[in-house]
Amino acid sequence: MKAAIIVFPGSNCDRDVQVALGRSMRAGPGAKRAGDGAPVMVWHKDADFDKVDLIVLPGGFAYGDYLRCGAMAAHSPAMREVVRRARKGVPVLGICNGFQVLTETGLLPGAFLPNASLKFVCRDVLIRVETSQSLFTSAYETGQTLRVPVAHHDGNYVAGEDQLERLEARGQIAFRYCDQDGEMTAQANPNGAARNIAGVFNEAKTVLGMMPHPERLADPALGGTDGRPLFDGLVAALS
Repeated sequence: MKAAIIVFPGSNCDRDVQVALGRSMRAGPGAKRAGDGAPVMVWHKDADFDKVDLIVLPGGFAYGDYLRCGAMAAHSPAMREVVRRARKGVPVLGICNGFQVLTETGLLPGAFLPNASLKFVCRDVLIRVETSQSLFTSAYETGQTLRVPVAHHDGNYVAGEDQLERLEARGQIAFRYCDQDGEMTAQANPNGAARNIAGVFNEAKTVLGMMPHPERLADPALGGTDGRPLFDGLVAALS
């Protein structure tokens, strides 16, 4: 398996993802030696990069989040290539700012507003896995509750009511913010996102955007491992 991580000016979780995904790649069925588990870091100006099985857009503040979060990054040379490959079926994972970039490119539906509190939110939250039937969630169980950190100012996911109904009907909602019992409540929602949505798929479930950071809880040394199955599952599915 080969993977690429797109790095923008302002990315701050690219190395975190490289470590978390690389660890899963080295432990995965397709690994032959330690060097095989090294995702390629692709600079935002690089419109051409090696053929890969997975592309990741990391968290951060691409281009300083000027105009709108992800608006400038969506038009970078690297992203034009990402969009082209995604439309051909190459899996793409966008985390936090990466999720915002994916909505700006049109690869995922919806948009983002500032958090309902108008404050930056940085803490662990609970999210519920809405489906295990995808490349990204195959190592989880439907309905499973995970503890994963968030760190964002504009994580308030919005979409029109018709669009939200389509997401529900097509099983495109990947994760929702929830409480200890797996229930969706206003108190469990850190940003005011519509219907407590924390992550969505495209129709083919080959593109996933999620606001929480699984790479930040993918090692016991970080205080938890609820994020690691996402990377392990991807490696198992794509190797």
